[in-house]
Amino acid sequence: MRNDPRYPKQPNQLGNGLAYLTRGAELILHPQLRLFVLVPLLINAILFIFITGLLVQQFDNLMGYGASFLPGWLPDWAWVSAITSVFSSVLWTLFATVLMVVYGYTFSIFASIIAAPFYGFLAEKTEQLVKGSTPDPESLASMIPRTLLRELRKLWYFVWRGGLLALGLFLLSFIPGISVVVPVVAFLWSAWSMSIQYVDYPADNHQWDFKKMRNALGKNNNSSFGFGGLVALGTMLPLANIFVMPIAVVGGTLYWLDELDERQLEDLPSEKTAIEETPQKKPAIEKK
Repeated sequence: MRNDPRYPKQPNQLGNGLAYLTRGAELILHPQLRLFVLVPLLINAILFIFITGLLVQQFDNLMGYGASFLPGWLPDWAWVSAITSVFSSVLWTLFATVLMVVYGYTFSIFASIIAAPFYGFLAEKTEQLVKGSTPDPESLASMIPRTLLRELRKLWYFVWRGGLLALGLFLLSFIPGISVVVPVVAFLWSAWSMSIQYVDYPADNHQWDFKKMRNALGKNNNSSFGFGGLVALGTMLPLANIFVMPIAVVGGTLYWLDELDERQLEDLPSEKTAIEETPQKKPAIEKK
């Protein structure tokens, strides 16, 4: 198992995110998780139709708005037209890239708010499947409002910090030479946000403070950006983003269990061991 690339050998490595998401893609097909995957998938499909349809309808208008920043007073000389054409292509590419980042970011955030209680259950069932343990019992009447409030707190964090960042990037986009970093910074922010979004489900199940969870992700920045970056890329892809989100919840839970869970003093059992154990019997944990 130690030689299996799906199981990171060392914590806080950039490639660990791929390992967690690969295992997550396998685990969402497990019967114990299937119900908690199907409902969010239905929610994602409805949101996909609405948000993607809106983007397609407005795409030409948005791209025309981006191109409107090109100066119209330049003389109609051949070499000026050539430079303007190149600049227009670069601007179009930058604007389209930022637009796709915003699309994936928006889709993920809104879908996560609506499906938050189901994703909390999915994270809990994933922990039970791979570790044989669960968070402290909590009633639905208590859990649902708590998870929704947590999502609103995350949304506020994303909105006000993301808004300040967007304003700064908008101003930088007018500076020649520096504007090329705008999509890079936007993607890094999206990766960080996706890491927070999906690792927070198991952390919230164990009632970790939001700031404590963010600090833990910051200390494991390589794993966090590797995981969040792949999720961000997945959310930008139409149709694929429907399935990426439940995979990210399971993958984020595996990341939390492997690298962030303070209780982890011993190795986790493999998924196979956890599956073979009965629900009443806690699986034996192999000593380090």
